[in-house]
Amino acid sequence: MNKELEHQFVTELEDNQNIVHKVCSLYTNDKDSHNDLFQEITIQLWKAYPKFRGDAKFSTWMYRVALNTAITLYRKSKKRVKTQDFDSVLYKIKATDYDDTEERQLKLMYDAVKQLGDIDKALVFLYLEDKDYSEIAETLGISEVNARVKMSRVKNKLRTILNP
Repeated sequence: MNKELEHQFVTELEDNQNIVHKVCSLYTNDKDSHNDLFQEITIQLWKAYPKFRGDAKFSTWMYRVALNTAITLYRKSKKRVKTQDFDSVLYKIKATDYDDTEERQLKLMYDAVKQLGDIDKALVFLYLEDKDYSEIAETLGISEVNARVKMSRVKNKLRTILNP
């Protein structure tokens, strides 16, 4: 690969790496798994970059590659190692005056989203990233109408999960 293309890739990746971190957070439970998935997504982005035509924004293309990689790896992993969440041992640590309401709400939301199917997770992720339905549809390779219908159904599922 030529140096100019390599430089373009590195620049785009650095500018948009938070996308990959967010996808990793959605599909992993611990820092090591997060780092492994980040590395795998970066490798897949690097391999696919010469074929990136620029028909869509780089960030949209990046979402698609990152989500497809995460979903593929998630499905391939037949045995999942159960990890203990830090929050379950939090009571052992001396607390200071800190309002963690927002963090608890985010954790509840992430826990609920993790109960969804692979495509539904990706749909919610893109929705929470304030992507419009046309970009969500393009990223996931579905029609805009299908994206809207799926999102409506996912919202109902999440309401059921969060408010049993």
